[in-house]
Amino acid sequence: MLNDYPDILTVEQLAQILGIGINAAYRLVNDGTIGCRRIGKTIRIPKVCVTDYINAARFTAKR
Repeated sequence: MLNDYPDILTVEQLAQILGIGINAAYRLVNDGTIGCRRIGKTIRIPKVCVTDYINAARFTAKR
């Protein structure tokens, strides 16, 4: 699924992966839901943080 993406992602790539808007992606990183690093004004997201977020969602989904 994420093999086509680099190990370090941008917020735009995060939005594309999750199929959400850019504002929602910024919300996820700004509130700490998805881990990230700020380098100057840029935000970089390790791909492992995205996979952790996706895997965590499997266990919290209501059936």
